[in-house]
Amino acid sequence: MFKTVKRIIDWCGEFKGRLYLGFVMTFFSHIFTAMPLALAAYTIGKLIEAQQSGTSFDTSWIWKSILIQLILVFFRFLFDYFRARLQEPISYQLTARDRLAVGDALKRVSLGYFQQVSTGNILSSITTGLSTLENMGIRMIDNFVGGYLNFLVIFVCLAVCSPLTALIALAAAALSLCFMLIISHYSRINAPIEAQANKDMTGAVIEYARGLSVVKSFGKAGASMDSVTQAIDDSKNIHLKIEWGYIPCNALHLLALKCGSVGLALAASLMCLAGRMDLSMMLIFVFFSFSIFASLEPISDSAHTLGVIDDAMDQLDALKGENFIDADGKDIRPDRYDIAFSHVDFGYDSRTVLKDVSFQIPEKTSTAIVGPSGSGKTTICSLIARFYDPQAGSITVGGHDLREFTCDSLLTNISMVFQNVYLFNDTIRANICFGKPDATEAEMIAAAKKARCHDFIMALPQGYDTVVGEGGGTLSGGEKQRISIARAILKNAPIIILDEATASIDPENEHLIQQAISELTKGKTIITIAHRLATVQNADQILVVDDGRIAEAGTHEELIRQDGVYKHFTEIREKAEGWNIAS
Repeated sequence: MFKTVKRIIDWCGEFKGRLYLGFVMTFFSHIFTAMPLALAAYTIGKLIEAQQSGTSFDTSWIWKSILIQLILVFFRFLFDYFRARLQEPISYQLTARDRLAVGDALKRVSLGYFQQVSTGNILSSITTGLSTLENMGIRMIDNFVGGYLNFLVIFVCLAVCSPLTALIALAAAALSLCFMLIISHYSRINAPIEAQANKDMTGAVIEYARGLSVVKSFGKAGASMDSVTQAIDDSKNIHLKIEWGYIPCNALHLLALKCGSVGLALAASLMCLAGRMDLSMMLIFVFFSFSIFASLEPISDSAHTLGVIDDAMDQLDALKGENFIDADGKDIRPDRYDIAFSHVDFGYDSRTVLKDVSFQIPEKTSTAIVGPSGSGKTTICSLIARFYDPQAGSITVGGHDLREFTCDSLLTNISMVFQNVYLFNDTIRANICFGKPDATEAEMIAAAKKARCHDFIMALPQGYDTVVGEGGGTLSGGEKQRISIARAILKNAPIIILDEATASIDPENEHLIQQAISELTKGKTIITIAHRLATVQNADQILVVDDGRIAEAGTHEELIRQDGVYKHFTEIREKAEGWNIAS
């Protein structure tokens, strides 16, 4: 428990000064909370003593005491206000910083990380985990520290006036602390289980939402809900089990404090009856007996919440501490853009994909990569963009090994157009300008016209300011692909990777897109993955990938004369392109 409190304080970093100053404000707030109680008890005691002795009581003191109490209450709320201004914004500023740090970390890890860690786990850590820190971190630590500060203030008052009552209060607080330490222990055990249940539920919901079109097409909506229902039911049962487990220690913690209050009031009363304490002081002690532990009671919530926060911070550290693929990289600006593979091996987990791959792509030339599905074509392009590092061999751009680059400095030189285009849930303008945020309106429109998407964009309700929805779901496949080509044209990178860039383009626009791609690729180093013969036959060189190896390399004319994989590939493609639906 105390370790987690220290961890949260360390997490505050540059905001520690504000946090500590907030604790000072809390201390004074508790002093001004205790003083009105003492003043009220003193006034009531003097009034009772006056009535018992038959002496007159200065009634003007009642009005004075009310005025003093109002002033004390005002100062209490004033210090509460200062504490809130100092401490409340800290968690929001820190979680915003950490969310950005996680985003930066995720773009610098190998894509293999996302095969090992599910989207649900990452999403749960960024949303649920950081939201726990955001909403409860500073508040819980203030409850914890502030609660004991309040107890300390009243305990000092008791110790000065009556050491016996102070010892009773201390014993009750110590006993309750023992139960809270037990709660904290079980919280540390339960927090990862609770977090995993949340991750499983998040993952099940994401998978259900992503596969909904497939589910509906097969009429399996009921069956597909089974995993979501099971995950939600498991989450409910785990949370209920955890809560039931906390109840005994929570009850014992509260019982210890209530017994302490009764013991404190009883001791003060007995001392008053024995003549060792006057009535006014006894009433002050009785009033304090009801308030001294009021700030300690909610700490039981903090005790098991701190375990959840501790687990959330573990998740956050794991995300931010993941090994960056470019940890040793530097910002490099190559003076040329030729690409070379030298004896490259690569595989996903235990599956080997590329085996001893070597080839050269000269600067400002076009290279087409062809081969059967699963042969490693897309993997080659992913390695060029350094989504992964090879397990053996080396890849260079402009004579520099890719391991020398940071991801940002490498990808600044690369534009990629994928077969499966992803557009952000933003305006078309933002999507086109994604690779060049400072582009002018004229530059953006010129890129859109070259990609042959300006006309259909202008036909949309808000033109370039139309929001396309998540993944670009409101646009057709061909429209999304043309926008992605416009994005690449605007970025104007010296290396272009085209992964089936015309696969979703209708025949009516295909020749226009080919012209746009010609504009995009003029004077660039081009790598194209394609199956259409028209796309590859004019390339400066063609690499034929088969079973993870470069089976053949050469121009279309050279390869077509060989009785090899490429010739067989072209024959199959010609038959496929002449295919008709049977009548």
